[in-house]
Amino acid sequence: MLLAIDTSAGTSVAVVDRDAGIIAEGAEADTRRHAEIIGTLIDEVLRQSGVSIADLSGVAVGMGPGPFTGLRVGIAAARAFAFGAGKPVVPVVSHDAVAFGATGPTLVVTDARRHEVYWSAYSGSDAAGLPVRVAGPGLEAPDRLPLAVPGFAEFDRIDAAEVAASSIGLVAELLYLHRRPFASSDALYLRSPDVTISAGPKRVS
Repeated sequence: MLLAIDTSAGTSVAVVDRDAGIIAEGAEADTRRHAEIIGTLIDEVLRQSGVSIADLSGVAVGMGPGPFTGLRVGIAAARAFAFGAGKPVVPVVSHDAVAFGATGPTLVVTDARRHEVYWSAYSGSDAAGLPVRVAGPGLEAPDRLPLAVPGFAEFDRIDAAEVAASSIGLVAELLYLHRRPFASSDALYLRSPDVTISAGPKRVS
């Protein structure tokens, strides 16, 4: 049984189980309220599920692609919760969760802001029911997607305003069941943050 978190688009939190499925889920579409709402959603889904922290086997978290500020809120929350609970963190590519259940060529697209989108291309699902990523994640201007995505015309496109944490958790459960590798523990920002730390003190004249 997993607590699952994703903030790569909106904010989504869920409790899932491989056998029982989705036990509880909550979400907020506003991309400016990640830090404000994440703690409340975690508390709400745990209350709704009736699952104790001790009963959780881990915390699954979407690693992007996603904008720097929003994505790091979910990852930090997942790591902090897992540390306090003494549970492992299970990283999952967020686009893999959107493509979960796809039966044919699928292009997942999410808003990267600044007139760009994040994209990942999938051939469908394998025998275990896991999405098979064949290209991406990448960052591109929307009108350049046909040039950036190999075989663009073959794919059914999904524009995801949110990434369901329940799908993050169910993908994680299947990865574990079938002994597949989890995603990297490094976030998929694909773009540098807007604000950077200067290399040294500012000179004063």
